[in-house]
Amino acid sequence: MELVKNLMVILFTGILTENFILNKFYGICPFLGVSKTTNGAVGMGLAVTAVMVGASAVTYPIYHYVLLPLNIEYLKTICFILIIAAFVQTVEMILKKYVPPLYKSLGVYLPLITTNCAVLGVTILNIDNEFGFIESVANALSGGIGFLLVMVIFSGVRERISRCDVPKALEGTPITLIAASLTSLSFVGFSGIVDGIFGG
Repeated sequence: MELVKNLMVILFTGILTENFILNKFYGICPFLGVSKTTNGAVGMGLAVTAVMVGASAVTYPIYHYVLLPLNIEYLKTICFILIIAAFVQTVEMILKKYVPPLYKSLGVYLPLITTNCAVLGVTILNIDNEFGFIESVANALSGGIGFLLVMVIFSGVRERISRCDVPKALEGTPITLIAASLTSLSFVGFSGIVDGIFGG
């Protein structure tokens, strides 16, 4: 029962209150670069989620059963980046072969998932928070879903902005950053709801 409660807390906080983009400010580059269209946002969100979950599932046993016993846990960052790079290459090859339009729309941002601090961040946070295997995968899944949710919401905001008459001084990056800050503020209200449900 305790495990189920922990998993629920991890899922809700990862998606809403501890969102990687809006709370931790991880993955800002694809957030701003690929959120111009909903299709691109969904594709990037799903790709990041797949890499997050896969990387977390592989890095957990490697850290606990290889790096720790050999007393080389200080190599975890390098090791994790290599694992993430392998997953990204796999996702990239799959998209290129089976979903060429999405592959083209993601462009340079797809290989940049390798250096996306949200993906590396979740694998390191799993260790720092001393999560078990199931909790680590749940944390990665919630982080990915939160990433996808924010990408889709923000792509809708940007598509709407593109049809508005924006003052000349705010066109482009300024209005995008203002919209991003307002989107971030809209998630603050979830903190009280999650604390109320799970008792802080």
